[in-house]
Amino acid sequence: MSTRTQSAGEDPIIDSRAQLVSLFEEGEKAADQWRIGTEHEKFVYRTADHRAPSYDEPGGIRDLLEGLREFGWEPVEEGGHMIALGGADGTISLEPAGQLELSGAPLDNLHETCAETGRHLKQVKAVGETLGLGFLGLGMWPDKRRDELPIMPKGRYAIMLRHMPRVGTMGLDMMLRTCTIQVNLDYASEARMAKMFRVSLALQPLATALFANSPFTEGKPNGYLSYRSHIWSDTDPARTGMLPFVFEDGFGYERYADYALDVPMYFVFRDGQYIDAAGQSFRDFLKGELPALPGEKPRLSDWEDHLSTAFPEVRMKSFLEMRGADGGPWNRICALPALWVGLLYDDDALDAAWDLVKGWSMDAREALRTQVPRLGLDAPIGESGRTLRAIAGQVVDISRAGLTARARLNSIGESEAGFLAPLDDVLASGKTHAERLLERYATVWNGDLSRIYAEESF
Repeated sequence: MSTRTQSAGEDPIIDSRAQLVSLFEEGEKAADQWRIGTEHEKFVYRTADHRAPSYDEPGGIRDLLEGLREFGWEPVEEGGHMIALGGADGTISLEPAGQLELSGAPLDNLHETCAETGRHLKQVKAVGETLGLGFLGLGMWPDKRRDELPIMPKGRYAIMLRHMPRVGTMGLDMMLRTCTIQVNLDYASEARMAKMFRVSLALQPLATALFANSPFTEGKPNGYLSYRSHIWSDTDPARTGMLPFVFEDGFGYERYADYALDVPMYFVFRDGQYIDAAGQSFRDFLKGELPALPGEKPRLSDWEDHLSTAFPEVRMKSFLEMRGADGGPWNRICALPALWVGLLYDDDALDAAWDLVKGWSMDAREALRTQVPRLGLDAPIGESGRTLRAIAGQVVDISRAGLTARARLNSIGESEAGFLAPLDDVLASGKTHAERLLERYATVWNGDLSRIYAEESF
Protein backbone atom coordinates (compact mmCIF):
# COMPACT_ATOMS: atom_id res chain seq x y z
CA MET A 1 0.00 0.00 0.00
CA SER A 2 1.06 3.55 -0.64
CA THR A 3 3.37 5.41 1.73
CA ARG A 4 3.90 9.15 1.77
CA THR A 5 7.63 9.54 1.25
CA GLN A 6 7.92 13.30 1.00
CA SER A 7 5.87 16.40 1.61
CA ALA A 8 4.13 17.78 -1.43
CA GLY A 9 5.43 20.94 -3.08
CA GLU A 10 2.75 22.83 -4.97
CA ASP A 11 -0.53 21.26 -3.91
CA PRO A 12 -3.42 23.20 -5.42
CA ILE A 13 -7.01 23.07 -4.22
CA ILE A 14 -9.21 21.15 -6.66
CA ASP A 15 -11.80 23.50 -8.10
CA SER A 16 -12.60 21.79 -11.39
CA ARG A 17 -13.24 18.34 -12.77
CA ALA A 18 -10.43 18.91 -15.24
CA GLN A 19 -7.92 18.74 -12.39
CA LEU A 20 -9.10 15.23 -11.51
CA VAL A 21 -8.62 14.04 -15.07
CA SER A 22 -5.34 15.90 -15.51
CA LEU A 23 -3.55 13.45 -13.23
CA PHE A 24 -4.21 10.69 -15.76
CA GLU A 25 -3.37 12.93 -18.73
CA GLU A 26 -0.06 13.94 -17.17
CA GLY A 27 0.90 10.26 -17.02
CA GLU A 28 1.09 10.09 -20.81
CA LYS A 29 4.61 9.42 -22.08
CA ALA A 30 6.15 8.77 -25.47
CA ALA A 31 6.89 5.08 -25.96
CA ASP A 32 10.64 5.60 -25.67
CA GLN A 33 10.03 7.02 -22.19
CA TRP A 34 7.93 4.12 -20.91
CA ARG A 35 9.29 2.59 -17.75
CA ILE A 36 8.73 -0.50 -15.58
CA GLY A 37 7.99 -0.23 -11.86
CA THR A 38 7.90 -3.46 -9.88
CA GLU A 39 6.58 -3.85 -6.35
CA HIS A 40 7.06 -6.95 -4.26
CA GLU A 41 6.23 -7.89 -0.69
CA LYS A 42 7.61 -10.56 1.59
CA PHE A 43 6.80 -11.91 5.04
CA VAL A 44 9.32 -11.27 7.82
CA TYR A 45 9.77 -13.93 10.50
CA ARG A 46 12.09 -14.84 13.35
CA THR A 47 14.33 -17.69 12.25
CA ALA A 48 14.35 -19.15 15.77
CA ASP A 49 10.61 -19.80 16.04
CA HIS A 50 8.98 -18.49 12.82
CA ARG A 51 7.14 -15.80 14.80
CA ALA A 52 6.22 -12.52 13.08
CA PRO A 53 8.25 -9.79 14.82
CA SER A 54 6.64 -6.63 16.15
CA TYR A 55 7.76 -3.14 15.23
CA ASP A 56 9.30 -2.19 18.59
CA GLU A 57 10.87 -5.39 19.88
CA PRO A 58 14.66 -5.76 19.83
CA GLY A 59 15.64 -7.11 16.44
CA GLY A 60 12.16 -6.36 15.10
CA ILE A 61 10.84 -4.38 12.16
CA ARG A 62 12.16 -1.00 13.29
CA ASP A 63 15.63 -2.47 13.70
CA LEU A 64 15.34 -4.05 10.26
CA LEU A 65 14.64 -0.65 8.71
CA GLU A 66 17.46 0.89 10.74
CA GLY A 67 19.86 -1.80 9.53
CA LEU A 68 18.96 -1.13 5.90
CA ARG A 69 20.10 2.47 6.30
CA GLU A 70 23.67 1.13 6.09
CA PHE A 71 23.03 0.67 2.35
CA GLY A 72 22.22 4.34 1.81
CA TRP A 73 18.50 4.31 2.38
CA GLU A 74 17.02 7.45 3.98
CA PRO A 75 14.31 7.22 6.65
CA VAL A 76 10.71 8.36 6.23
CA GLU A 77 8.93 9.09 9.50
CA GLU A 78 5.32 9.37 10.58
CA GLY A 79 4.33 10.28 14.12
CA GLY A 80 7.90 9.83 15.32
CA HIS A 81 8.18 6.32 13.85
CA MET A 82 10.36 5.31 10.92
CA ILE A 83 7.80 3.69 8.62
CA ALA A 84 9.64 3.65 5.26
CA LEU A 85 12.97 4.22 3.50
CA GLY A 86 13.72 6.08 0.30
CA GLY A 87 16.63 5.61 -2.07
CA ALA A 88 17.85 5.16 -5.60
CA ASP A 89 16.04 1.81 -5.87
CA GLY A 90 12.66 3.27 -4.91
CA THR A 91 10.92 2.97 -1.56
CA ILE A 92 10.98 0.29 1.13
CA SER A 93 7.75 0.35 3.11
CA LEU A 94 5.73 -1.63 5.61
CA GLU A 95 2.43 -3.38 5.04
CA PRO A 96 0.02 -3.50 8.01
CA ALA A 97 1.47 -6.55 9.81
CA GLY A 98 5.10 -5.85 8.97
CA GLN A 99 5.28 -7.34 5.49
CA LEU A 100 8.26 -5.66 3.83
CA GLU A 101 7.72 -4.11 0.41
CA LEU A 102 10.05 -2.71 -2.20
CA SER A 103 8.33 -0.29 -4.57
CA GLY A 104 11.04 -0.23 -7.16
CA ALA A 105 12.24 2.73 -9.20
CA PRO A 106 10.88 3.27 -12.74
CA LEU A 107 13.38 1.41 -14.93
CA ASP A 108 14.00 1.08 -18.66
CA ASN A 109 14.20 -2.68 -18.97
CA LEU A 110 13.76 -5.99 -17.19
CA HIS A 111 17.47 -6.60 -16.80
CA GLU A 112 17.56 -3.49 -14.60
CA THR A 113 14.42 -4.66 -12.79
CA CYS A 114 15.91 -8.02 -11.88
CA ALA A 115 19.21 -6.40 -10.84
CA GLU A 116 17.26 -4.06 -8.55
CA THR A 117 15.42 -7.03 -7.06
CA GLY A 118 18.71 -8.80 -6.48
CA ARG A 119 20.25 -5.80 -4.71
CA HIS A 120 17.24 -5.43 -2.46
CA LEU A 121 17.05 -9.09 -1.47
CA LYS A 122 20.80 -9.23 -0.85
CA GLN A 123 20.50 -6.24 1.47
CA VAL A 124 17.52 -7.49 3.48
CA LYS A 125 19.09 -10.91 3.86
CA ALA A 126 22.33 -9.37 5.13
CA VAL A 127 20.48 -7.33 7.76
CA GLY A 128 18.20 -10.25 8.55
CA GLU A 129 21.15 -12.50 9.34
CA THR A 130 22.38 -10.07 11.99
CA LEU A 131 18.91 -9.79 13.55
CA GLY A 132 17.79 -13.42 13.28
CA LEU A 133 15.14 -12.60 10.67
CA GLY A 134 14.11 -14.51 7.57
CA PHE A 135 11.97 -13.55 4.56
CA LEU A 136 9.28 -15.78 3.10
CA GLY A 137 8.07 -15.59 -0.51
CA LEU A 138 4.41 -16.63 -0.49
CA GLY A 139 1.05 -15.04 -1.22
CA MET A 140 -0.33 -15.62 2.27
CA TRP A 141 0.98 -16.46 5.72
CA PRO A 142 0.75 -20.27 5.69
CA ASP A 143 0.39 -20.76 9.43
CA LYS A 144 -0.51 -17.50 11.21
CA ARG A 145 -3.82 -16.45 12.72
CA ARG A 146 -4.72 -12.77 12.60
CA ASP A 147 -4.33 -12.46 16.38
CA GLU A 148 -0.74 -13.68 16.14
CA LEU A 149 0.32 -10.79 13.94
CA PRO A 150 1.62 -7.35 14.95
CA ILE A 151 0.29 -4.01 13.68
CA MET A 152 2.62 -1.38 12.26
CA PRO A 153 2.41 2.24 13.52
CA LYS A 154 0.94 3.86 10.40
CA GLY A 155 -2.09 6.12 10.71
CA ARG A 156 -3.86 5.00 7.55
CA TYR A 157 -3.70 1.38 8.68
CA ALA A 158 -5.43 2.12 11.98
CA ILE A 159 -8.34 3.68 10.05
CA MET A 160 -8.52 0.80 7.58
CA LEU A 161 -8.38 -1.84 10.30
CA ARG A 162 -11.40 -0.25 11.96
CA HIS A 163 -13.31 0.10 8.70
CA MET A 164 -12.65 -3.23 6.98
CA PRO A 165 -15.00 -5.37 9.13
CA ARG A 166 -17.88 -2.99 8.30
CA VAL A 167 -17.74 -3.74 4.57
CA GLY A 168 -16.51 -7.35 4.17
CA THR A 169 -15.45 -10.48 6.00
CA MET A 170 -11.88 -10.80 4.72
CA GLY A 171 -10.45 -7.28 4.60
CA LEU A 172 -8.36 -7.87 7.70
CA ASP A 173 -6.91 -10.99 6.10
CA MET A 174 -5.98 -8.91 3.05
CA MET A 175 -4.19 -6.38 5.21
CA LEU A 176 -2.49 -8.67 7.68
CA ARG A 177 -1.91 -12.02 5.99
CA THR A 178 -1.15 -11.47 2.29
CA CYS A 179 1.74 -10.51 0.01
CA THR A 180 1.76 -9.70 -3.68
CA ILE A 181 3.89 -8.79 -6.68
CA GLN A 182 2.67 -5.84 -8.76
CA VAL A 183 3.84 -4.13 -11.93
CA ASN A 184 3.34 -0.47 -12.90
CA LEU A 185 3.37 0.44 -16.59
CA ASP A 186 3.05 3.62 -18.67
CA TYR A 187 0.84 4.58 -21.61
CA ALA A 188 1.17 7.10 -24.43
CA SER A 189 -2.42 8.27 -24.82
CA GLU A 190 -5.94 7.79 -23.55
CA ALA A 191 -6.69 5.33 -26.36
CA ARG A 192 -3.56 3.32 -25.61
CA MET A 193 -4.38 3.31 -21.90
CA ALA A 194 -7.88 2.00 -22.61
CA LYS A 195 -6.60 -0.86 -24.76
CA MET A 196 -3.90 -1.78 -22.24
CA PHE A 197 -6.45 -1.62 -19.41
CA ARG A 198 -8.88 -3.93 -21.22
CA VAL A 199 -6.25 -6.51 -22.16
CA SER A 200 -4.65 -6.57 -18.72
CA LEU A 201 -7.98 -6.70 -16.89
CA ALA A 202 -9.26 -9.57 -19.05
CA LEU A 203 -6.01 -11.52 -18.57
CA GLN A 204 -5.49 -10.70 -14.89
CA PRO A 205 -7.07 -14.04 -13.87
CA LEU A 206 -4.44 -15.80 -15.99
CA ALA A 207 -1.71 -14.00 -14.06
CA THR A 208 -3.42 -15.05 -10.84
CA ALA A 209 -3.37 -18.66 -12.00
CA LEU A 210 0.22 -18.65 -13.28
CA PHE A 211 1.50 -17.04 -10.06
CA ALA A 212 -0.80 -18.88 -7.63
CA ASN A 213 1.13 -19.37 -4.39
CA SER A 214 -1.16 -19.27 -1.35
CA PRO A 215 -2.66 -22.74 -0.78
CA PHE A 216 -2.32 -22.86 3.04
CA THR A 217 -4.14 -21.13 5.88
CA GLU A 218 -3.38 -21.59 9.57
CA GLY A 219 -1.23 -24.64 9.00
CA LYS A 220 -3.24 -26.68 6.51
CA PRO A 221 -4.45 -26.65 2.90
CA ASN A 222 -7.28 -24.17 2.39
CA GLY A 223 -8.83 -25.62 -0.78
CA TYR A 224 -7.49 -22.84 -3.00
CA LEU A 225 -4.41 -22.30 -5.13
CA SER A 226 -4.54 -18.54 -4.63
CA TYR A 227 -6.35 -17.86 -1.38
CA ARG A 228 -4.90 -14.34 -1.53
CA SER A 229 -6.95 -13.73 -4.66
CA HIS A 230 -10.06 -15.25 -3.06
CA ILE A 231 -9.71 -12.86 -0.12
CA TRP A 232 -10.34 -9.91 -2.44
CA SER A 233 -13.77 -11.34 -3.29
CA ASP A 234 -15.10 -10.20 0.09
CA THR A 235 -12.82 -7.37 1.14
CA ASP A 236 -14.90 -4.37 0.05
CA PRO A 237 -17.06 -4.63 -3.08
CA ALA A 238 -17.16 -0.84 -3.48
CA ARG A 239 -13.43 -0.71 -4.29
CA THR A 240 -12.52 -4.11 -5.79
CA GLY A 241 -13.35 -6.27 -8.79
CA MET A 242 -13.21 -6.48 -12.58
CA LEU A 243 -14.66 -3.03 -13.47
CA PRO A 244 -17.17 -3.87 -16.25
CA PHE A 245 -17.23 -0.23 -17.43
CA VAL A 246 -13.64 -0.57 -18.69
CA PHE A 247 -14.96 -2.71 -21.57
CA GLU A 248 -17.74 -0.28 -22.52
CA ASP A 249 -17.53 2.01 -25.55
CA GLY A 250 -16.09 5.38 -24.69
CA PHE A 251 -14.08 4.26 -21.67
CA GLY A 252 -11.31 6.68 -20.79
CA TYR A 253 -9.96 9.00 -18.13
CA GLU A 254 -13.32 10.62 -17.36
CA ARG A 255 -15.04 7.32 -16.73
CA TYR A 256 -12.30 6.11 -14.41
CA ALA A 257 -12.48 9.40 -12.52
CA ASP A 258 -16.22 8.85 -12.04
CA TYR A 259 -15.54 5.37 -10.68
CA ALA A 260 -12.91 6.66 -8.27
CA LEU A 261 -15.22 9.44 -7.06
CA ASP A 262 -17.77 6.78 -6.10
CA VAL A 263 -15.24 4.72 -4.13
CA PRO A 264 -15.84 5.55 -0.44
CA MET A 265 -13.02 7.41 1.26
CA TYR A 266 -10.75 6.15 4.02
CA PHE A 267 -8.96 9.26 5.27
CA VAL A 268 -7.62 12.76 4.72
CA PHE A 269 -4.00 13.60 5.52
CA ARG A 270 -3.45 16.95 7.25
CA ASP A 271 -0.54 18.34 9.28
CA GLY A 272 1.17 14.97 9.55
CA GLN A 273 -1.98 13.18 10.73
CA TYR A 274 -4.52 10.89 9.13
CA ILE A 275 -8.11 12.05 9.74
CA ASP A 276 -10.71 9.29 9.69
CA ALA A 277 -13.15 9.82 6.80
CA ALA A 278 -14.01 6.14 6.29
CA GLY A 279 -17.17 5.66 4.24
CA GLN A 280 -17.51 9.34 3.35
CA SER A 281 -17.79 10.70 -0.20
CA PHE A 282 -15.10 12.42 -2.23
CA ARG A 283 -17.92 14.09 -4.15
CA ASP A 284 -18.98 15.77 -0.91
CA PHE A 285 -15.34 16.73 -0.31
CA LEU A 286 -15.32 18.53 -3.69
CA LYS A 287 -18.30 20.58 -2.49
CA GLY A 288 -16.65 21.42 0.83
CA GLU A 289 -19.15 19.22 2.66
CA LEU A 290 -16.97 16.37 3.96
CA PRO A 291 -18.13 15.59 7.52
CA ALA A 292 -14.55 14.80 8.58
CA LEU A 293 -13.28 18.19 7.36
CA PRO A 294 -16.28 20.56 7.04
CA GLY A 295 -15.81 23.65 4.91
CA GLU A 296 -12.54 22.46 3.37
CA LYS A 297 -12.06 21.37 -0.23
CA PRO A 298 -9.58 18.72 -1.39
CA ARG A 299 -6.09 19.34 -2.67
CA LEU A 300 -4.50 17.43 -5.51
CA SER A 301 -2.60 15.26 -3.02
CA ASP A 302 -5.95 14.21 -1.51
CA TRP A 303 -7.05 12.95 -4.92
CA GLU A 304 -3.77 11.06 -5.32
CA ASP A 305 -4.24 9.52 -1.87
CA HIS A 306 -7.81 8.58 -2.69
CA LEU A 307 -6.85 6.86 -5.94
CA SER A 308 -4.50 4.65 -3.91
CA THR A 309 -7.44 3.35 -1.84
CA ALA A 310 -9.25 1.70 -4.77
CA PHE A 311 -8.24 -1.95 -5.17
CA PRO A 312 -9.54 -3.32 -8.50
CA GLU A 313 -7.66 -6.04 -10.34
CA VAL A 314 -6.04 -3.34 -12.48
CA ARG A 315 -5.74 0.20 -11.09
CA MET A 316 -4.99 3.53 -12.71
CA LYS A 317 -3.11 6.43 -11.17
CA SER A 318 -0.79 8.21 -13.61
CA PHE A 319 0.15 4.70 -14.78
CA LEU A 320 -1.52 1.26 -14.79
CA GLU A 321 -0.97 -1.23 -11.98
CA MET A 322 -1.25 -5.00 -12.50
CA ARG A 323 -2.56 -6.39 -9.19
CA GLY A 324 -3.42 -10.07 -9.72
CA ALA A 325 -0.32 -12.02 -8.62
CA ASP A 326 0.62 -13.70 -5.35
CA GLY A 327 3.95 -13.03 -3.73
CA GLY A 328 6.54 -15.62 -4.61
CA PRO A 329 10.14 -16.70 -5.17
CA TRP A 330 12.88 -14.47 -6.52
CA ASN A 331 12.55 -15.52 -10.17
CA ARG A 332 8.81 -14.80 -10.19
CA ILE A 333 9.45 -11.22 -9.11
CA CYS A 334 11.20 -10.87 -12.47
CA ALA A 335 8.71 -13.05 -14.38
CA LEU A 336 5.61 -10.98 -13.62
CA PRO A 337 6.86 -7.72 -15.16
CA ALA A 338 8.22 -9.77 -18.06
CA LEU A 339 4.75 -11.17 -18.77
CA TRP A 340 3.04 -7.78 -18.77
CA VAL A 341 5.77 -5.78 -20.50
CA GLY A 342 5.81 -8.31 -23.33
CA LEU A 343 2.03 -8.18 -23.71
CA LEU A 344 1.44 -4.45 -23.31
CA TYR A 345 4.52 -2.52 -24.49
CA ASP A 346 4.75 -3.94 -28.03
CA ASP A 347 2.07 -2.94 -30.56
CA ASP A 348 1.82 -6.31 -32.29
CA ALA A 349 1.69 -8.19 -28.99
CA LEU A 350 -1.00 -5.88 -27.63
CA ASP A 351 -3.09 -6.39 -30.78
CA ALA A 352 -2.66 -10.17 -30.59
CA ALA A 353 -3.62 -10.24 -26.91
CA TRP A 354 -6.70 -8.12 -27.56
CA ASP A 355 -7.76 -10.40 -30.40
CA LEU A 356 -7.58 -13.28 -27.94
CA VAL A 357 -9.85 -11.73 -25.29
CA LYS A 358 -12.08 -9.19 -27.03
CA GLY A 359 -14.86 -11.71 -27.64
CA TRP A 360 -15.24 -12.69 -23.99
CA SER A 361 -18.48 -11.58 -22.36
CA MET A 362 -18.50 -9.69 -19.09
CA ASP A 363 -20.22 -12.65 -17.47
CA ALA A 364 -17.37 -14.87 -18.65
CA ARG A 365 -14.78 -12.47 -17.26
CA GLU A 366 -16.52 -12.27 -13.90
CA ALA A 367 -16.93 -16.05 -13.68
CA LEU A 368 -13.28 -16.55 -14.55
CA ARG A 369 -12.21 -14.14 -11.81
CA THR A 370 -14.43 -15.97 -9.31
CA GLN A 371 -13.24 -19.46 -10.17
CA VAL A 372 -9.53 -18.98 -10.77
CA PRO A 373 -8.49 -18.72 -7.08
CA ARG A 374 -9.66 -22.30 -6.55
CA LEU A 375 -9.18 -23.87 -9.98
CA GLY A 376 -6.14 -22.02 -11.28
CA LEU A 377 -5.37 -22.87 -14.90
CA ASP A 378 -8.38 -25.20 -15.01
CA ALA A 379 -10.85 -22.33 -14.60
CA PRO A 380 -13.26 -22.32 -17.58
CA ILE A 381 -13.56 -19.39 -20.00
CA GLY A 382 -17.30 -18.82 -20.31
CA GLU A 383 -19.24 -21.41 -22.26
CA SER A 384 -16.46 -21.99 -24.76
CA GLY A 385 -15.43 -25.31 -23.29
CA ARG A 386 -11.87 -23.98 -23.01
CA THR A 387 -9.95 -23.31 -19.84
CA LEU A 388 -7.17 -20.89 -19.03
CA ARG A 389 -4.77 -23.78 -19.50
CA ALA A 390 -5.76 -23.89 -23.18
CA ILE A 391 -4.68 -20.30 -23.81
CA ALA A 392 -1.86 -19.89 -21.28
CA GLY A 393 0.87 -21.03 -23.65
CA GLN A 394 -0.43 -18.76 -26.39
CA VAL A 395 -0.43 -15.75 -24.06
CA VAL A 396 3.11 -16.44 -22.85
CA ASP A 397 4.25 -16.84 -26.46
CA ILE A 398 2.68 -13.48 -27.35
CA SER A 399 4.55 -11.94 -24.44
CA ARG A 400 7.79 -13.61 -25.54
CA ALA A 401 7.38 -12.18 -29.04
CA GLY A 402 6.75 -8.74 -27.56
CA LEU A 403 9.87 -8.93 -25.41
CA THR A 404 11.96 -10.14 -28.34
CA ALA A 405 10.69 -7.29 -30.48
CA ARG A 406 11.68 -4.77 -27.78
CA ALA A 407 15.28 -5.95 -28.21
CA ARG A 408 16.46 -4.81 -24.79
CA LEU A 409 19.62 -6.90 -24.45
CA ASN A 410 21.92 -7.36 -21.50
CA SER A 411 25.72 -7.22 -21.64
CA ILE A 412 25.99 -10.73 -23.07
CA GLY A 413 23.26 -10.27 -25.68
CA GLU A 414 20.35 -11.94 -23.90
CA SER A 415 16.87 -10.53 -24.43
CA GLU A 416 14.28 -9.93 -21.73
CA ALA A 417 12.38 -13.03 -22.86
CA GLY A 418 14.51 -15.22 -20.59
CA PHE A 419 12.66 -13.87 -17.58
CA LEU A 420 9.58 -15.83 -18.68
CA ALA A 421 11.35 -19.12 -17.81
CA PRO A 422 9.36 -19.73 -14.58
CA LEU A 423 6.14 -19.53 -16.58
CA ASP A 424 7.54 -21.93 -19.17
CA ASP A 425 8.17 -24.34 -16.29
CA VAL A 426 4.54 -24.05 -15.18
CA LEU A 427 3.31 -24.71 -18.70
CA ALA A 428 5.68 -27.64 -19.27
CA SER A 429 4.79 -29.35 -15.99
CA GLY A 430 1.14 -28.34 -15.94
CA LYS A 431 1.55 -27.42 -12.27
CA THR A 432 1.50 -24.03 -10.59
CA HIS A 433 3.79 -23.27 -7.67
CA ALA A 434 0.82 -23.72 -5.33
CA GLU A 435 0.21 -27.24 -6.66
CA ARG A 436 3.86 -28.12 -6.19
CA LEU A 437 3.67 -26.93 -2.57
CA LEU A 438 0.57 -29.02 -1.96
CA GLU A 439 2.34 -32.08 -3.37
CA ARG A 440 5.35 -31.55 -1.10
CA TYR A 441 3.08 -31.02 1.91
CA ALA A 442 1.34 -34.35 1.25
CA THR A 443 4.53 -36.32 0.50
CA VAL A 444 8.04 -35.29 1.50
CA TRP A 445 6.87 -32.89 4.23
CA ASN A 446 4.44 -35.47 5.60
CA GLY A 447 2.04 -32.73 6.69
CA ASP A 448 4.74 -30.69 8.47
CA LEU A 449 4.14 -27.19 7.12
CA SER A 450 7.07 -25.75 9.06
CA ARG A 451 9.22 -27.16 6.24
CA ILE A 452 7.95 -24.35 4.04
CA TYR A 453 10.23 -21.85 5.81
CA ALA A 454 13.37 -23.66 4.75
CA GLU A 455 12.23 -24.20 1.18
CA GLU A 456 10.39 -20.97 0.32
CA SER A 457 12.47 -18.30 2.02
CA PHE A 458 14.63 -15.90 0.04
